[in-house]
Amino acid sequence: MSAPHLRNPGDDALRQEWDTVVDNELRLNREAAARVVEALNADLSGLYILFNQLRKHYWTLEGREVRPVVEFLEDAADRLSEATDEIAIRVHALGGVPVNGPMGIRQHAPMTIEGADVYALRPSLEHDLEAYATLVAQLRDHVALAHELGDETTVEILRGHLRTIETDAHDVEKFLADDTLVRTDE
Repeated sequence: MSAPHLRNPGDDALRQEWDTVVDNELRLNREAAARVVEALNADLSGLYILFNQLRKHYWTLEGREVRPVVEFLEDAADRLSEATDEIAIRVHALGGVPVNGPMGIRQHAPMTIEGADVYALRPSLEHDLEAYATLVAQLRDHVALAHELGDETTVEILRGHLRTIETDAHDVEKFLADDTLVRTDE
């Protein structure tokens, strides 16, 4: 099931197939680990989507009020990258394969991907806020799932990143407040 744009180094190099979960050294049973891996891969997909969206906005935003927003977007993307790394490492520790590449991200995507066009500042941030809200709700559900399955390390990891994502979402809300950012319809 390889597409022409994918490189396959050969079966002898394959260590684990995508979308599988093997026994792990953490002694979490495979069924529970598989459920957590599925949840974390959805989180990774959302983080990838939002990261790329923030980077796109960082690269393309223009206007007289854009400097503080651009600085925020750069820092927020860095925080998402840190979360992605820690969660991907956890997926691997649980015996799974972290979501990677466009096909895997699309398979687990919890939100829509913004089109490739460049949009005005306010609609861009509104879409970012929507993506943050989706991630916050999903992460809360996954904290509960990991707790239910007895995976307290994953609970701690997700809670830490949930706090950061909630804080960043609140900052986006501040940028979108009525007394900030010039509206183009005025």
